[in-house]
Amino acid sequence: MSQPEAAPEAAPSAAAPAPFVPMSWLATLGYIGASVVIGLTQGLAQGFVSTNLPQIAGDLGVTTTQASWLMAAFMIPRASMPLLLIKIRTQFGLRRFAEVAILIYLAVSLAEFAISDLRSAVMVQFIAGMTSAPLSTLAFMYMLEPLPPKWKMRLGLPMVMATVAAGPMLARVISPALMGDHGWDGLHFMALGLAAISLGLVYALPLTSAPRVKVIAVMDLVSWLLIAIGFGGLTVGFIMGSIYWWTDVAWLGWVLALAIVALTLAAVIELHRKTPLLDIRWLASPAMVHLTITLLIFRLVLSEQSSGAPRMFQVLGVTQDQLVPLFAVITVATVLGGLALIPFMKPERVPLFHLIALALIATGAFMDSHSTIDTRPAQMMLSQALIAFAGSFFLAPAMMRGLISALARGPNYILSFVIVFLSTQSLGGAMGSGLFSTLINHRQALHLQVLSEDLTAADPLTVASIAQRSLALAPQVADAALLRAQAVALIAQDASAQAYVMAYNDAYFLTFLVALAALCALILHLFRDWLMARFWPLPASIPTNSEPAK
Repeated sequence: MSQPEAAPEAAPSAAAPAPFVPMSWLATLGYIGASVVIGLTQGLAQGFVSTNLPQIAGDLGVTTTQASWLMAAFMIPRASMPLLLIKIRTQFGLRRFAEVAILIYLAVSLAEFAISDLRSAVMVQFIAGMTSAPLSTLAFMYMLEPLPPKWKMRLGLPMVMATVAAGPMLARVISPALMGDHGWDGLHFMALGLAAISLGLVYALPLTSAPRVKVIAVMDLVSWLLIAIGFGGLTVGFIMGSIYWWTDVAWLGWVLALAIVALTLAAVIELHRKTPLLDIRWLASPAMVHLTITLLIFRLVLSEQSSGAPRMFQVLGVTQDQLVPLFAVITVATVLGGLALIPFMKPERVPLFHLIALALIATGAFMDSHSTIDTRPAQMMLSQALIAFAGSFFLAPAMMRGLISALARGPNYILSFVIVFLSTQSLGGAMGSGLFSTLINHRQALHLQVLSEDLTAADPLTVASIAQRSLALAPQVADAALLRAQAVALIAQDASAQAYVMAYNDAYFLTFLVALAALCALILHLFRDWLMARFWPLPASIPTNSEPAK
C-alpha cells in the first residue's frame, strides 16, 4: 500500500500558521478533486508495475524474476524521499515545490516511452519512484487546503488516505483494459495523461505557501543519504529475498549488512547532533516503540491482500481479467473504510477504530483460510472487502494520533513521526510481502512432499485417477506410454496446485492468529489503562500527554 508523507500543516517551520481563509464551494470541490486526481496518479503508478509484472517481463524479453527488479527499483526511494521533501518544501516554498515536483514527474512519464530493455526500465522506474513520492504530499496539501482547521483531520485525512490506498487496487481493475493490444505502452499513456492533468491542476489551483525557512543543514543530507541507503537495502532484501531465496545468493546478505551499517551510522550521527534530523531518543521511548510495533503489525497482516489472493489465483490459472470484479470490490471497500470514519473521527476513539479493524482483518483472514483448489474470486469478495475496509479504517486514525502526539512536542518532532510511519508502511509492506512469499514457498514444498508420498502406483485412488485422465486424453493421444505419461503429469500438476492452496491457507490462518493476538493484546492494554484511571488517577494539576495510537 502506498503511504503518504505527512499532513501539510505539520511541516516544520518556525513561523506561525497562516489564518484560514474560507473558499467558495466551487473552489473547495476543485481542490478536493485535484487531491483525488493527484493521489490516484501516485497510487496507479505504483500499482501498474506490481500488477502487470509477467506481461511487462514478456514485453522486455526477460524472466519474471529479472522483471522483479522493476518493482524493487520503484520502491527503493519511496521510504526515504519524503524526509528530504518535507525540508525542501519548507525551505524553498510550497508553491514552487508543487510546480517543480509535478513537472519532473511529467518528464519521467515521457521518458517511460524510451524504455528499450531491462536496464533502462530499471533506471526509469527508480527515477519514477523518486518523482512520485512528492505526489502523496501534494494530495494531502490539496485535500486539506480548503478545509477549516476542525475538518482537516476529521474529513481531509480519512479521504486522502483512502484515495492514496485505493490507487494500487484500482490499477488492477483498469490494467487489463489498458494493456490490451498495446502492452506496456498502454500503461505509459495512462500515466502520462494523469501527469498532464495533475500539472494543469497544480498551476490552476495554487497552494498557499508559508514563509520560507532555511532548515536544511549539510549533516541533514549526510544523515538522509545513510537512511536512504539503509531503507533501500532493506527494501531490496525483503523484495528479492523470497524470489532468489535467502540462502542461495551471497549478495543478499551483503545488501542487508550494508543497510544495517548505514542505519547504525545514521543513528550515531543523529544522537550527537544538537538539532538532529530525527530525534532517536524520542523514537526509542516506550510510547513510540508501541506505536511502531502497532503500525508494523497492521502492515504485516494487511500484506495478505497484496501478496495472498492475487498470487493464489495466478497459481489456479485465473487471469487478470477475471480478477477485475474482485479488485473493484476491494477498491470500493477501501474508499468506504475512509468515508466511514468521517462522522466519528476523534483522537479518543482511535483504540475503538483499531479494535474494529483487527476484528475485521481476523474475520476476513479466517474466511480465506478455508480456500480450496476450486475457489474463485467471487467466493473471496466478502473476506477481501472486510480486509480492505479495515486497512482504511486503521491508517487514518493511526496517523492522526501520531501527528497529534508529535505536534504536542513541537514541529521538530514531525520528521521523527514521519520516519516511523513511512518505515512501518513502506518497509513493512516489503517485509510483509517477502515473509508471506517465503512462508508460501516453504509450506508449499512441505505439502507437496506429503502429497507426493501418497501418490504411489500402489494407491488405488492414484491408479483410478490415472485411468480417468487417460480416458479423457485418449481421443488426442494414440500412444499408450505417452498417454499414461501425460495423465501422470496432469496429476502432478494438480498436486502442485493443491499444495499451493494448502500453503496459502496456512498463511491466511497465520494472519488470522496474528490479528487475533493483536486484538487480545489491545483489549488487555485498554483494560490496564481503565484500571489505572479508576484506581490510580493522576492529580488534576498534572497534565497527561497524548498517547500514540494503540
